Amino acid sequence: FVPMRGAAGWQLSNAQIFSFAAHKASLDLFDEVGMPALREKSLLLTGYLEFLLQVLNRAQPRYRVITPTDPAARGCQLSILTGSDGKELFDHLSANGAVCDWREPNVIRVAPVPLYNSFEDVWRLAELLR
Repeated sequence: FVPMRGAAGWQLSNAQIFSFAAHKASLDLFDEVGMPALREKSLLLTGYLEFLLQVLNRAQPRYRVITPTDPAARGCQLSILTGSDGKELFDHLSANGAVCDWREPNVIRVAPVPLYNSFEDVWRLAELLR
């Protein structure tokens, strides 16, 4: 055996068997629920979030969803273009338990994931955005 030099020598040809246990459990959950049911709930959750953002914008225009409006052209993630206070808003969301993602210059990405998020979670996110 002559080890390869540099970073290439650290590559694995096979994943560790123990790491597959968690992966298998996750895949079993997807099989149990079924992709059609997950997609249906995804459409409903994301549509609900989009609706709540529109309601919030009626009171005070503050957000613009820059993700395609056609549900067939997107997944569950919505990219929300914010104003100049976007980073502060992101920090507020994060500090209050919302898991989201920040992208410069002023985009917050949120994704109500159908396998474990609820309509109540989406409502709470909208309340934080208020």
